[in-house]
Amino acid sequence: MPFIIGSEVAERFSYYGMLAILPTFLVAQFFNPGRDASLTAGAEARANELVHSFAALGYALPVVGALLADWVLGKYRVILYLSILYCGGHALLAVFSEDLPGFQLGLLVVAVGMGGIKSSVTANLGDQFDQRTAHLLPKAYGWFQMAIDVGAAVATVLTPLLYAHYGAAVAFGVPGVLMGAAALTFWAGRRRYVRVPPTGLRAGLRHTLGPGESRAALRRVLTVFAFVPALWMLNEQTSSEWVLQATHLNRELWPGFRPLAEQLQVTGIVFGIGLNPLLTYGLYPALARRGVRVTALRRMGAGMVIAALAVLIIGGVQRSLDAGNTPSAWWQVLAYCVNTTGVIMVAITGLEYAYTHAPKALKSLTTSLWILTIAVANFGLSLLHGNIARGGWLTGLHGANFYWFFVALMGLNVALFALVASRLEEKIYVGPAPTVPLPAQ
Repeated sequence: MPFIIGSEVAERFSYYGMLAILPTFLVAQFFNPGRDASLTAGAEARANELVHSFAALGYALPVVGALLADWVLGKYRVILYLSILYCGGHALLAVFSEDLPGFQLGLLVVAVGMGGIKSSVTANLGDQFDQRTAHLLPKAYGWFQMAIDVGAAVATVLTPLLYAHYGAAVAFGVPGVLMGAAALTFWAGRRRYVRVPPTGLRAGLRHTLGPGESRAALRRVLTVFAFVPALWMLNEQTSSEWVLQATHLNRELWPGFRPLAEQLQVTGIVFGIGLNPLLTYGLYPALARRGVRVTALRRMGAGMVIAALAVLIIGGVQRSLDAGNTPSAWWQVLAYCVNTTGVIMVAITGLEYAYTHAPKALKSLTTSLWILTIAVANFGLSLLHGNIARGGWLTGLHGANFYWFFVALMGLNVALFALVASRLEEKIYVGPAPTVPLPAQ
């Protein structure tokens, strides 16, 4: 497990380091290099459209990677080979930082590499446990989430500084070096992994498409996952819309300290690093000791509500900006922390749910379907911003109205989720056979 966690830290640095500066870089380098105030709204919409299109592709491809891992190549080879391709994508970003078509090619390659390994990495972690150690899975996925947070936090602080002081080529190149370190770390642990062999294409199709328990399990998982894209539509804005909003705020958090707009994201990440073990080792066990059943679905529902509260805060900040004021960035800091609380409650639970609620032959596939919910969210955001940038019928969703729309969307989503979850019966699978069915949540 240490090799998996270590490589995840470096890989997440490479991804979040690049993503931290991507929206502001696109505006400054390609969409509004002259900093014309009259072009700001359109340039920001175009940048957000490209950022979310890239993310949508990256989070859609895990389905392909999962099928290759489960049915054809096995998880180890998929992770190793595509990690090398991932490094090449970062190199293209650094080389073509002044050429939009070449830069977009780099984004495409990064998306293929990142997306191709994503589901296999998380499922490979679960493969290291069996029925005797299954009780450790929630804690293992908690540490996995912490690895993501640590890599993201360091990258979010460091990469904007590299961009500001050394330029885009260096800022996009350093994450590529870290991706190389991730691939090397993963390779170094090759003799210690439990490797689940691929089932073969024919058997994989039979398990997935044929009748029986596999299909029923997949249907139950998809029912829960159908409500998750709304949560990600809120969270994915923190690395694009919120960053661009921060460029218009008073970012002097205290006298003499004025972080870059891209660096404000780190507040939520650092908060999450401390909150993650507090929830896993403190709050959830404490509630259980008092007879409160903190089930997976209840954690997810509560997380969605909390994330919506964060968007309420951001909407208030935007309303103040629309009125001509310059609100303090402390409001964004608060929103990042609130959002992180909600997202952690859903993200860790969702990864665990994707693995434990699928039979052996479908574990990478269900993990990839969990990640696909992020792709759906980004695809929706990309379409929305594309429509706004071209003056379409959604142009009314500007300013604070943009955020009020998502608050209303999450309210409807939570209500429907609660209705469905209360009637859903589950089965948990760890190892070759399912455990006793759980009662309805």
